[in-house]
Amino acid sequence: MPTRPELSIVIVTHNSPEWTARCLDALAGDGAPAVPFEVVVVDSGSRPEAREALRARSRQARVVLVDGNIGFGRGCNAGVRHSRGRQLLLLNPDAIALPGSIDAMLGFAATHPEHGIVGGRTLRPDGSTDPSSCWGRPTLWSLACFATGLTAVAKRSRVFDPESLGRWERDTVREVDIVTGCLLLTTRELYERLGGFDPRYFMYGEDADLSLRARAAGWRPAITPAAAVVHAVGASSASLAGKHRLVLTGKATLARSHRGRPGAAVAVALLTAGVGLRALPERLGGTPDPSWLPVWRERAAWRRGFPAPSGEEPVVEVLDDRDPPVAGPVDGPVDARPGRVVR
Repeated sequence: MPTRPELSIVIVTHNSPEWTARCLDALAGDGAPAVPFEVVVVDSGSRPEAREALRARSRQARVVLVDGNIGFGRGCNAGVRHSRGRQLLLLNPDAIALPGSIDAMLGFAATHPEHGIVGGRTLRPDGSTDPSSCWGRPTLWSLACFATGLTAVAKRSRVFDPESLGRWERDTVREVDIVTGCLLLTTRELYERLGGFDPRYFMYGEDADLSLRARAAGWRPAITPAAAVVHAVGASSASLAGKHRLVLTGKATLARSHRGRPGAAVAVALLTAGVGLRALPERLGGTPDPSWLPVWRERAAWRRGFPAPSGEEPVVEVLDDRDPPVAGPVDGPVDARPGRVVR
């Protein structure tokens, strides 16, 4: 009988075969944990040539092919359903695990089970700290700072950019409101009790929602600096506008999920004001940041938040050529309805 792994590493990829290959190579080399583990890669509607490259990796990981791009959260839910590990590590395909990092996360989680969700540090390719491994909770004050431009002129200020958590370099253990899905460790039990990621979120905001629901249930997500990944982050102006839209759609969805109707209305109004402020120079003839004007023009769409998806993830094929396979699919799906507790 195949041995059930202690850890399942779930990676969701879309048209990123080169980065996924580097991520898998790191997990097969110095980045591998010492415990028995498996890797599950979910391909979310990539181009045929990208899928062919991933098929060649089926001796290295269980490859789950999904029909259409279903986004990060639903992709993770699909990957978890096709995994067997007692613990789950969500890892971006463009994140390279540094030696000893995954073991450090597992050790920290074992000695501090009260946190429930554990993250680490994300580093840029030049070795500098990328603070996006965790965030503070969005509040009406933080949204007001965004609306008035204070977050732009006082970046990483504890007062005027509070969601950034100030100048903290993620170099100490600290409880946080939000651990991002780029590098997130939790147990299968907690993931299933929380219902997994809310499938409404296509990309951005699903990790904030999961972390906040965990906190509401009494858990205390935390960061350990002993774990680190090198995360490639970069975008052109055109793709940056698309990222802005997705982030704002996620923030609007989060506001509607975690606030009453009046609070959500105020939050969305503040987001809209902040986008309008950033788009204003281009509307007046300047071009300091051309990525904001198209976002302003499409505000009616992102203000509504993400729509609810219909049905489960359409998995079309599962490839597993490992010898022998570590494990088969789990018995039964994760109930991914938001806030659903599975007992």
